[in-house]
Amino acid sequence: MRAVLALGSNLGRRIDHLQGAVDALFDAPGLTFVAVSPVYETDPVGGPEQGPYLNAVVIADGVHDARTLLDRAQSIENAFGRERIERWGPRTLDVDLIAVGDLRSDDPELTLPHPRAHERAFVLVPWVRADPDAVLPGRGSVAALLAEVDQRGVRPRTDLSLVPPA
Repeated sequence: MRAVLALGSNLGRRIDHLQGAVDALFDAPGLTFVAVSPVYETDPVGGPEQGPYLNAVVIADGVHDARTLLDRAQSIENAFGRERIERWGPRTLDVDLIAVGDLRSDDPELTLPHPRAHERAFVLVPWVRADPDAVLPGRGSVAALLAEVDQRGVRPRTDLSLVPPA
């Protein structure tokens, strides 16, 4: 089943946190690497005053169910010192499950697809670069969704990149 995960960091060694998330996602069995987007620096959306983020999207194929992927994502966040103090506050690492196949879930702990992905340029821009033909279940083409959002706060970081797993 295809999984799309969005990575973000705005505290500490941001690029190291994103690379660590990529490495950790594929360290354990069950996920096969498909693609990783370029890295973007983005203005924070919502929440308190805070510094810019680095963002990227990872695409994987896997045998895990969505709950297992969520648990894995949260374990990786915790390993990188993620503290959930303030909603949309600064963080060392954010690993969001954006979509898992065509699954839909309204569970408050696991809403799929991600309820705000369709309106967030910091997810859509890297996602369309990693998979130009991507579709967000229930919303349509990622490229079409991207055309409808403000992209001014999303800047490519051509000096930074993430290394796919070996």
